Amino acid sequence: MPRHARHLYRDGPNNPFPGLKALERRLGREIPYNMGSNEGLDMPHKALAARFGDNLATQARRYGDAEAMGVRQRLSRSLGTPLEALLVDAGADSLIALTLRASCDTDSTVIASAGTYPTFAYFAAGQGCTLHEVAYRDRPGCLAPDLAALARAAHEHQARLVYLANPDNPGGHLHDDAAVLALRRDLPDDCTLLLDEAYHDFRADAEAPGAGDVWPGVIRLRTFSKAHGLAGLRIGYAIAEPEVLAVMHKVRIHYAVSSLSLAAAETLLDHPDETHAHVRDVIRRRGRLTAWLRELGADVPDSATNFIGVRLPNAELAARVHRELLDAGSLIHRPSHPALGHVLRISTVAEALVPGRLAALERALG
Repeated sequence: MPRHARHLYRDGPNNPFPGLKALERRLGREIPYNMGSNEGLDMPHKALAARFGDNLATQARRYGDAEAMGVRQRLSRSLGTPLEALLVDAGADSLIALTLRASCDTDSTVIASAGTYPTFAYFAAGQGCTLHEVAYRDRPGCLAPDLAALARAAHEHQARLVYLANPDNPGGHLHDDAAVLALRRDLPDDCTLLLDEAYHDFRADAEAPGAGDVWPGVIRLRTFSKAHGLAGLRIGYAIAEPEVLAVMHKVRIHYAVSSLSLAAAETLLDHPDETHAHVRDVIRRRGRLTAWLRELGADVPDSATNFIGVRLPNAELAARVHRELLDAGSLIHRPSHPALGHVLRISTVAEALVPGRLAALERALG
């Protein structure tokens, strides 16, 4: 069983303010007159209402449901995941930080691929962890985390946690579930696998049976920022064993998710056709962009995300293309980690297919 931070092996701490909605659920009835909280419930919000409407003004006055029951119930129904195996927080980034706080002491060792989503390394350093990185499998047509190397490093360094983005960021590579579960089996028993599935919705099998399964020893993270278009509202969720989530709740900011964010996520979960249509559009553009760049001679590994990665011959060329595109008003992403300095990541938005928008890259490939 994976370990937790040493100081959490005790009763508590418990959330001192579970909130009005949680109290109503325990009582089994609504409480119409709230005179016990210090929210600005009588703030008229005329300016907010004038700009955004009365509904937003109403949401703004209230703390969100700390238990995110509405979002969790909808996710439970759509994914087939037990309600108690779901935790909602302020986006995947917040969930990464929360997992590190719950799992790691300040002297813990964690493992990740060299050049993967850099926020993990940022939070790990802030937690006082020692990060050991392993190289990607980086060769023509392939940019993928090396699962065997991650497992070896976890044993060599007695790691508390291994981080894996799947589908990967910035390469877009997808390991199938069997490979991820094999990695989990290959890790030390007391090591947690933090599986960042921020791009899960863009997998071809995103809604296959088992997509919401709880995997022992694994914390699966997902977000509403990508497929659902709610990046500015900061909301995501974790799938994990209930006893693991109980420890995470001990160090969680209980009102981190706003009432507006919860309401927005509930609305989109109630109208899945809009999200499905967006995902289909992104995948079609991903195919068009990949095919076009490959015709120009670019090395574009297969991607299961809402972006593509382009492997250029060297970091100097990638830096030049990135700079020239930025000078022309086009922002793409170049990883800051030196191990992946030769990679450019391009979001598959409609703008990427506008003729001339990626002119500097076209010239570099010509």
